[in-house]
Amino acid sequence: MSLKVIRWGIIGAGKIAKKFALDLSTLDNTELYGIASRNLLKAEKFASEFNASASYDSYEALVLDPNIDAVYIATPHSFHHTHTLLCLNHNIPVLCEKPFAMNLNEVKDMIQMAQKHNTLLMEALWTAFLPHFQYVTKLIETKYFGEVIKMEADFGFHPLYDENSRVFDKALGGGSLLDIGIYPIFAALSTLGIPNRIEAKAETFPNGADSNCEMIFHHNKAKAHLKSTLLEETKTEATLYCEYGTIKINGRFHEPSSVLLIDRQGHTELKTFDYKTIGYSYEIAHFNNLIRQGKKESNMMSFDRSMDLIATLDRVRHCIGLNYS
Repeated sequence: MSLKVIRWGIIGAGKIAKKFALDLSTLDNTELYGIASRNLLKAEKFASEFNASASYDSYEALVLDPNIDAVYIATPHSFHHTHTLLCLNHNIPVLCEKPFAMNLNEVKDMIQMAQKHNTLLMEALWTAFLPHFQYVTKLIETKYFGEVIKMEADFGFHPLYDENSRVFDKALGGGSLLDIGIYPIFAALSTLGIPNRIEAKAETFPNGADSNCEMIFHHNKAKAHLKSTLLEETKTEATLYCEYGTIKINGRFHEPSSVLLIDRQGHTELKTFDYKTIGYSYEIAHFNNLIRQGKKESNMMSFDRSMDLIATLDRVRHCIGLNYS
């Protein structure tokens, strides 16, 4: 019996939408049907590049198309709440790019709307679905090297400062914390749980967006030292120091990567995972299956998991005095 073809629409036609569309094209019984942008020429060019059937000059036009089975939201952070509600109000399943929204209140509102309309909603935090990351979380759960004592994770790159760029626009949720700091924080929550106490300090750009954020998460038996920065290139690794060994997710830990195991005697073992896509294919396949099974919430990226993540981001923002207009 053949699987239902899931016809996708994408809201937003930027870089991440193109990566998503490229991976979507690798999956069977999955079709990019439509792309919506405020700029019709941009939408038409995107549709032509990825063989989409339709292009729209408004997001409203996309959600009114009865051919759309699911929508991926790839607009700037500050629009996630609005665009998610737009889709849910038309009973269209939503996969919304991380961060889910700007704060916990917005996320709660989105979840309540999904439940009201009995419609599938999930945060598109692709790292959660990558095999190497699932492998590491399983090692921690089973105490492969005993208890975690310390964790370190960073994410940094150094783009040219441009106040007109989304990355630096505070009003759009720009800055290091929401854009890339979310990954070290997610890694810490996934392996150590919610911290008892958070210490954090930050630097800011002239426009008030955070340029650099350093955090310490205090747990009962461990500490997590985390960093996000737009001021320098970092190794972007995640390392878990355990009682009897070390687990290291190698460079750019949040995307397809490898894992190095180091035991107490210094013996090493490198685990590789034979990735063949950019990595978005795993969350897309999961979401497709949720639709086919009639599910309204993911068991892997649950509402509770998304709320814990945004609540922790809110706590960090409170520590560093970062507020968005």
